[in-house]
Amino acid sequence: MLICKQCNAQVEDGLTHCSSCGAPLEVSAEQTSPAQHDISAKLTELNNTADTTSDYSPEDIENNKVMAVLAYIIFLIPLLAAKDSPYAKFHTNQGLVLFIGAILSSVIAAIPIIGWIIAPIAGLTITVLAVIGIVNALGGKAKELPIIGKFKILKP
Repeated sequence: MLICKQCNAQVEDGLTHCSSCGAPLEVSAEQTSPAQHDISAKLTELNNTADTTSDYSPEDIENNKVMAVLAYIIFLIPLLAAKDSPYAKFHTNQGLVLFIGAILSSVIAAIPIIGWIIAPIAGLTITVLAVIGIVNALGGKAKELPIIGKFKILKP
């Protein structure tokens, strides 16, 4: 239940205006449901991964942002074109792990029933992780991706 700030009447959840006085309703932090707080806390905890941006030079980061982004689309390009960049290599490693995850998802999809349920969820997860990686790369961050960030295939 929400409380109208205009007339202090209790209003049902989901309404945008007070049913007593017609004033627009504003949802404050105290009025959000505990489930919303739990989801927000879980997402914050999930994305609380190691940030190693300080390990890379600002010049390397600025010069290789495009290669870092490409690492999540086609990991092979930065592996060949920016092999001397530690920043690009960091993101290439993350892209390679995502690529392996995508291959495993495709293999799992071939399993009747169970695979048909798991594969779309895995595919969506891989897509979300790729978007997070691209955003981090564009932002000049070397932050590990949730779930898969700890896996190191390429040596620094």
